[in-house]
Amino acid sequence: SAIYELSCEAYKHLGKTSNYYWIDPDGSGALGPLKVYCNMTEDKVWTTVYHDLQMQTSVGGNSVEKLSVLQLNYSATMDQISAITSSAEYCEQFISYSCKMSRLLNTPEGNPYTWWVGKANEKHYYWGGSGPGIQKCACGIERNCTDPKYYCNCDADYKQWRKDSGMLSYKEHLPVSQVVVGDLDRPGSEAKVSVGPVRCQGDRNYWNAASFVTSSSYLHFSTFQGETSADISFYFKTSASDGVFLENLGNTDFIKLELKSATEVSFSFDVGNGPVEIVVRSPNPLNDDQWHRVNAERNVKQASLQVDQLPLEVRKAPTEGHTRLELYSQLYVGAAGGQRGFLGCIRSLRMNGVTLDLEERAKVTPGVKPGCSGHCTSYGMYCANGGKCVEKYNGYSCDCSKTAYDGPFCIKDVGAFFEEGMWLRYNFHSPGTSVKDLVSRTLLSSADPEITAPDLNLNKEELSFSFSTTKSPCVLLYVSSYTPDFMAVLVNPHGNLQIRYNLGGTKEPYNIDIDHRNMANGQPHTVNVTRNGRDIVLQLDHYPPTSYSLPATSDIQFNSPKALFLGKVIETGKIDQDIYKYSTPGFTGCLSRVQFNQIAPLKAALRPTNASSHVHIQGELVESNCGASPLTIPPMSAATDPWHLDSASADFPYNGQAIGDGVNRNSAIIGGVIAVVIFTILCTLVFLIRYMFRHKGTYHTNEAKGAESAESADAAIMNNDPNFTETIDESKKEWLI
Repeated sequence: SAIYELSCEAYKHLGKTSNYYWIDPDGSGALGPLKVYCNMTEDKVWTTVYHDLQMQTSVGGNSVEKLSVLQLNYSATMDQISAITSSAEYCEQFISYSCKMSRLLNTPEGNPYTWWVGKANEKHYYWGGSGPGIQKCACGIERNCTDPKYYCNCDADYKQWRKDSGMLSYKEHLPVSQVVVGDLDRPGSEAKVSVGPVRCQGDRNYWNAASFVTSSSYLHFSTFQGETSADISFYFKTSASDGVFLENLGNTDFIKLELKSATEVSFSFDVGNGPVEIVVRSPNPLNDDQWHRVNAERNVKQASLQVDQLPLEVRKAPTEGHTRLELYSQLYVGAAGGQRGFLGCIRSLRMNGVTLDLEERAKVTPGVKPGCSGHCTSYGMYCANGGKCVEKYNGYSCDCSKTAYDGPFCIKDVGAFFEEGMWLRYNFHSPGTSVKDLVSRTLLSSADPEITAPDLNLNKEELSFSFSTTKSPCVLLYVSSYTPDFMAVLVNPHGNLQIRYNLGGTKEPYNIDIDHRNMANGQPHTVNVTRNGRDIVLQLDHYPPTSYSLPATSDIQFNSPKALFLGKVIETGKIDQDIYKYSTPGFTGCLSRVQFNQIAPLKAALRPTNASSHVHIQGELVESNCGASPLTIPPMSAATDPWHLDSASADFPYNGQAIGDGVNRNSAIIGGVIAVVIFTILCTLVFLIRYMFRHKGTYHTNEAKGAESAESADAAIMNNDPNFTETIDESKKEWLI
C-alpha cells in the first residue's frame, strides 16, 4: 500500500505547494487515509476538510414541523477528522444564521431554539464568535446586538433579515455534524444556515522532538501495548554511528529498534519463538546529521522494516507457535538497561498511531533536551532563489528578504503593473548619507567582497527580471551614475530587446541587440544579464545563454552608480538621446522579480523592508503577477480546475493515447480551429475589459467574488470558494510552451 504522509505539515516539508493530498493521520492504524486540501501559502499550514451542505441553505418559509435538521456529510469519517483536530494547534469552523422572524438562542437561561451537534454527538448551545458554556452569539459578547435585551441579533425577532455569524474555534467540539433549527413554525419565519469547512493549523506531532545529549540518557513511557500488532514510526538525526532508539522488555519477550552501525538499522523482537531480527542496510551513511525516517511493523502474519525510501524488508511469521508479544517493563526511548543509547534527535515518534510527547518528558529528564535544532541541513534545499533557511524551534522557515521573491519557499514572484507615465526610482544611497558610506556599499555589494571597494565602482553586475508589454519602444530598466556611465535594458521601436552599456572609453555606448525576436508581444519574458569585467552573458527566456565582450577600449568599471529606474527615466544632467526618446511617454505593462546584485527594487516598494526608504514612486504602483515568468505561472490549480483528473492519471488528460487517423483527426483539427477562434475572441474581450477598467483599478484587487451581494466581509469570504482566493502561486507545474 502507498505510504501517505501523516499531515499537510509533512507534505509542506517535502517542498509541496497548496493542493489536495491524501493524509493518514494515524499511520497504519485503523482509520485509513483521507483526502484534504492543504493550503501552504502562509507560515503555518492549513488543513481543510469539506462537507456537502450548501452555503445559505434555506430552512422554513412554509414549514409545518417544529424542528428542521440539517445534516452535514464530510469527505472523511468523524474519527479521521478527530485525529486531525487533536494533533492540530488550532482549528476553526465558520457558522452563520440569517433570520427573518426566526429566533436563534433567545435567552441565556431557557432552552435555545437552535443548536448544533459536534464531535461525539454532543449538543452545543453557543454560536460562532462565542465559546463553550456561554449561550450567546458574537454580538452578545461584543455587546452590539440589534436588541440589547438579547444576546443574538436574530433574537430581536425582526421582520427584516438579520444575521449571527462567527468562528467556532473550540477544537474539542468540532466538526459540526448537524444544525437543528427550531423557530420556524410561525407564518413569515424563515432562515438560512451556512457552515464553512473545518480548517486546522499546525501539527503538534510532526515536530515533537527530543535531543539525547549523553549515551546513557533515556526517556521512559508506560508499557507498549502491542500484543498482536505493533506499528512504530519516527524520524532520527545523528552523527553517532550506533545506539539504541527504543526498547521494551517482558519476561523473555522484547521489542527493540536500534542503529547498529552507520549504515544499518535493526528491528528485533521475540514473541516466544526465539528472537527475530530484521536489518535494513543503507548504501549511504545514516549518521550524516540529516533526518531519516524509520517505519517498523509487526502483526501475527509478518514483520517489516523500512528506512527512508529504501526497499522494505519483510519477514514472515512462523505458521505455528506464539503470536502474542507480552511486555512488562516500561518503554525506554534511548539508553536501556546499560546499553549504549542513541545520541542525537528523535522526532514524531508514533506507537500504534499515538504520538509520544517526547518534548514534555524531556523537559523533566536530565541528559535529554526538548526540541531539536538543525532542520536546515535536511530542508534548506526547499528555500529557492537565494532564500536563506532559518532554524526554528519546531521546524524552519525561508527568509526571502535578500531575494526578489516571496512566499513560504521564496518562489512567488513579486511584481507590479505599470501604467503609462508611472515610474520608480531606487537610490543606491540612503537620503543624507555620503557616497562612500559603508551602508550603501554593503547594500550594493554582491555576495562578493571585492565589490565593496571604497569608491563604489562595480566590476561586475548581476541583473535578472521578467516583463510583459505590448508597447514599444520603451525603457525596461536603467541604472544611472554620478558619472556618464549607465546601463540600460530597452525595447526598440521594432519590439526587439537591446542591452546598452556605457562605461567610458568608447565613442558610442556598447549595444547588444537581439533582433530576431519580438519581445513586445504581451507574453512574459525573462532577462538575465551578468557582467564580469569585460565579459557579458545574456540569457533570454529558456534559450541558451550567449556571451558577449565589451570592446577592448572600453572601461570595465561601472563608476559610482546612483539610482535604478523602472518605467521611465527621470534623471538630471545629460542623458542618452535614444533613452530619452524611448522613455517618453513611459513603459506600460508588467515587471516582476527585478533584482540588481543584492537589491530588489520592486519588492522594496511593495513590501515594507529596511530598504524601502531608498524607493521613490511616481504614480500608483499596483501589485500584480502579470509579468511573472512563464516558468512560474502554474496552470489552473487542481482545486479549481473542473477538468482536473486525479494526479494518479498523470498530468495529461489524454494519457498518451494517439488520436486515430481519419474522422477523429479531422474532427480534432476542426475542434482545434474552433478552440483557437473562441480563445482569440475571449482574449480580445479580456483585453478590452482590462483596458476599460484599467484606470478604475478594479481588476487590480483580489476581492472575494460575491463580495457585493454578501452581507459582510465574513460572508464574502465564505460565499467565496476558499480555493479561489488562493493566489496564482498554487501547485507549481511548468507550462508547456
